[in-house]
Amino acid sequence: MSTGGEHKPYSYIVTTVCEGVTQVSVSFYTADLHLMVLGAEDGRPTLGLYGSEGQVTISTTGGGPVTPADVALAREIFQAAARYLAECERLCPTTAGPGNLRAADGLGAVTA
Repeated sequence: MSTGGEHKPYSYIVTTVCEGVTQVSVSFYTADLHLMVLGAEDGRPTLGLYGSEGQVTISTTGGGPVTPADVALAREIFQAAARYLAECERLCPTTAGPGNLRAADGLGAVTA
């Protein structure tokens, strides 16, 4: 949270129970995160988002073989990540400029 114009990284977890349904929300407000894909060689890819304060893991339905629904989710994650990259590049003055290809084009950040 910010203090006097300075923005410090933080993370938090919220657990709610409503009418017997439990929901867990994990929020990372830090760039100190790492992403990895593991398990593809075993036929069950796992996307991991890791930080010093927690982690989020996404894998195939029921831990089984890849399904069409898993492929659809992977595409949705890719598209959201590309949009997040494009917006960060647009809003960050040190990365904006004609030398960058937009992530929204599906090309990622490439500096000419």
